[in-house]
Formats: sequence, structure tokens, C-alpha cells
Amino acid sequence: MKSNIRFSNLDRQKTVAKLKEETFDLVIIGGGITGGGIALDAAARGLKVALLEKSDFASGTSSKSTKLIHGGLRYLKQFDFWLVKEVGSERAIVHKLAPHLVLPEKMLLPLIENGSYGKWLTSIGLKVYDILAQVTGDDKRQMLKKKEALKLEPLLPKKILNGAGYYAEYRTDDARLTLETIKTSLQFGATAINYAEVSQFIYDNDKVVGVKVMDHISNSAFDIKCKYVISAAGPWVDELRSINNSKKGKRLHLTKGVHLVFPYDKLPIKQSVYFDIPDGRMMFAIPRGKITYVGTTDTNYTEDKDRVKVDITDALYLISAVNNMFPKINLELDDVISSWAGLRPLIHEEGKSASELSRKDEIFTSDSGLISIAGGKLTGYRKMAERVVNKVAKKMEEEYGIEIKDCTTDKIPLCGNDFKKYKHVKKYISEIHERLAPEGFTEYDAWYLVTNYGKQTETILAEYAKQKDQDHTVAMAKAELRFAINQEMVITPMDFFIRRTGRLYFDIESINKLMEPILEEFQQIYKLDKDTINSYRKTLEMEIKEHSNFSLDRE
Repeated sequence: MKSNIRFSNLDRQKTVAKLKEETFDLVIIGGGITGGGIALDAAARGLKVALLEKSDFASGTSSKSTKLIHGGLRYLKQFDFWLVKEVGSERAIVHKLAPHLVLPEKMLLPLIENGSYGKWLTSIGLKVYDILAQVTGDDKRQMLKKKEALKLEPLLPKKILNGAGYYAEYRTDDARLTLETIKTSLQFGATAINYAEVSQFIYDNDKVVGVKVMDHISNSAFDIKCKYVISAAGPWVDELRSINNSKKGKRLHLTKGVHLVFPYDKLPIKQSVYFDIPDGRMMFAIPRGKITYVGTTDTNYTEDKDRVKVDITDALYLISAVNNMFPKINLELDDVISSWAGLRPLIHEEGKSASELSRKDEIFTSDSGLISIAGGKLTGYRKMAERVVNKVAKKMEEEYGIEIKDCTTDKIPLCGNDFKKYKHVKKYISEIHERLAPEGFTEYDAWYLVTNYGKQTETILAEYAKQKDQDHTVAMAKAELRFAINQEMVITPMDFFIRRTGRLYFDIESINKLMEPILEEFQQIYKLDKDTINSYRKTLEMEIKEHSNFSLDRE
């Protein structure tokens, strides 16, 4: 199967022409992980698929999660065994599909005096978790004594620590997982485009047979014809149901989840910790390269879905929780170097608080045939896609007599995966480091490239070899940008710095060094005028300030 398929907004006119001229089996609204998963599942079954995203791919919930592929240990407390079993089993599958992008991560669950988790309950809970999630080998849970727990994480509170549970999860970059899923769907013939917003549905005999689309790049409108439409628009699902005049019965309940990023030396934990806090909620602290991030909150949200911000109260809540668990650490607002806030599109349940709401996904089908999917978790994206495509397959057989084959996405490696096992990923990171060390690159730089791009790193290095007479880090960033423009649909610097590379969250200081060289590349490649470049610069500066400035006079 061809890798490195061209996927570029430089070809946007051709892509739009194809969308206008052809009739699709399926139009998917929403370029997050759910929409991307549906596109791959449907295209791999032989359906003709178009995927539309109103902003950039993964710009909503799918770039603002806790960035874990995890089984949801806390859902055992809610007796949600079905959810734990499904998403727990999915972890190993998604790791196999992209071992460079979904990395094993050991979790420490401290047992604190008067905490939510006692030794007996934790031991039983983790054992049930192992069984439901079909955990094998070294990943099975261990119960640690106080001394063993402190050896793994010396910053834990000695005076009130009784021991710890030790178990395995996986971590990822959610935006890159989304993008690689969409790119993999292209290998099966899917067509995908960003910055293309559905404004209305097209009907024939009261049935949805297409969509009206606004192209935000050319400011022009066009229509797409299709047999079925799936809305996987996350927090915007109810807006589309309103446009379809089908918002009745169950509705969305949006909750906000906030994460804070600190320099690693401000929160130098040796490994990931999952801990309970005084109000009974659970929180993660996760070291990642140069930084450590913590999260998350879970509060009701009814404001602007396109501008979800971290409030000072959110930040203080998280800082207080971290300082409570790690008494040697004394974090302050000034220590925050970045942050993100995202929305969970959950299904409303009367009388339940934000953190009590189920994470199960649900599918709604309107009288006119619009299929909407909401709820769910990042980890369960593949099974969500399978369920909704099964529904379309059944309709196609009933209405058109076309038989569609079963789901095969558990066997389709994602773009960049040319590794049989995780040990081969680690070996490749070492090889890349050996090749790049003479140029001045660090082991972290090699890790970053491989865990972002997998074997696509070779394409970036080939581009890097063409960059001459400049700082090596700037040259590599330009090589990444060329790859992102040609093969990942980047059209703005925000796409690049936030969702393709994660620099806004995980290496925010590098943006100051790279901003001008990258803006120059944009100007050259897209032939942009100075006003556009100045606008991009202002937007980037605003994004940096919004994500990192937590002074008390913050608006």
C-alpha cells in the first residue's frame, strides 16, 4: 500500500472539484478522531467516502484530551464494566496499529491515608481491570509497598503514603493519531478536506442526500451529493441536528477538561502518577520530554465552543491538587508555561454531575436519515467507528442491495507504522539519534521525530538534507513544515505549531525561535502578502499568550 500519499492544500482546487463532481456513498462531518475513524473504517470496506472539517483536523476535542489511550480505571467505581472491557481491550489494538505513536506508559496509583482507594479495593479493582482489559505479561498490575512506591516516585508524600498500585496504560499525541488515521483512509480512496464547513443539508423526498459546504479558504460555497451523511462533529453535533430539524429526545451535555503544562524541572516526577484529590476526583501527572503536564478538570460548559479557555480558577484547582499530592513541590501560577482546555461531548443524564456522566457513545438517526454519533472516549474511537459504519452497511444492503464487508481496522497499520513491536520503535529512535547526533541533535530530538512521524521521519530527513547554511533546529523545523504542507494539509502556522507538531503544548519556547523562519516559509510556499503574514504572527502571539499567561489580571 502506498505511503506518503500527497495530501496538500496546494491541491485544494482539485480536491474541491472532485467533491463537487462525484457522488459519494458517505459524507462524514467532523475531522476529529471519531470522524477519522469512521472514514478509515468505511473506506476500507469499499465505500466512497468524503470527510469534511470546518476548521483544522483535530482542532476540537481531538487535540485537547489527556492524550492517553487508557481503559478508564475510574469507571470501575461507577460499575461501568462494559466500557472498561471495551476500551481496555482496545488499548493493545491501537498500540499494535501505531506502536510509534501509542507508547506504553506505566502508571503509579498511590494509596494515601483516608484516600478514595484503599489497598484491598485497589488490588481487587486493578485485578478486575486486568481481566476486563485482557492485560497480559509484564503489564499486569502489581501492588507495591511504601518503600517500593517511593523508590519509583520519591516525590510522593511519605507521611501519608501506604503503598501503591502499579499498572500499564498507553500515551499518545491525540492530534497526530487523528491525522494518521485520516491519512490512512486516503490509502483506501477516501477524500478529506479541512476548513470546509457544512452549512445546510440537501434533501430529496424528505431524505438527506447531500450537504451544502462553505469553503473557508476560497470563501466560496459548493454542494456534495451522497447516499448517507454521518455527523461526527463532537461538541457541534446538536447544532447540526438543529439544522436538520431533528434535535429532540437525547441531547449533548458538554463538560470542560483543563490541563496545565510545567517545565519538567518544576515537577520532576520520574513517571506517570494517577492520584485522587481531596474532592474525590482523580488526576494524572505525566512527564513528557521537556515538560510535565497535569489534568484534568470536569466542569459543565455552556459558553463559546470555538474559544474554550483555561480560567484562573481551573489553574488554581489543578495546582492545589498537585501541591497536595507532592508536598516537596510548590507550584505557582507563574510556573505554568502552557495549557489546553477541551470539551467532552457527553450524553445528558438528568440529575448527574459532570464527572458522573457516562462516557458511552450513542448513535441517533433522524427521520430524514442524518446519522449522528456522540459521547465516547479517545481510546474507543475504532469501535465507535465500527458501530456507526455497521449501521450504514445495513442501510445500504436494505436500500440499495449492496453488501458491505465487515470491519477490518483492527488489522490496518496507521501511516508511519513499519514496526512489528515497540522494541523496534526504540531501536529506530537510537538509529535516528546516531545519524543526527553529529549535526547537533539530541536524543530527545530523535525521540520527538519518531514518536510523531514513525518511518515518515525518513521523508523529513530527506527534506532536511536539502536545507543548507542555517541553524540545524530551524532547518529541521522547515523540513517538518514542507512535509506537513505536502502531506498533512497544513495551511496556517497554527495548524503546524499546535496540531501537527504539538509545540504549543510540549515545546512552547521553541516557537519564539522558529516563528519568523516558519512564517517566511509560509510566505514563500503559499505566495502570501505581508498583511496575511502579519495576521498569522498576531494570531500565534495571541495563542501563546492565551495558553501560557496566568497572571492574576488575565481577562
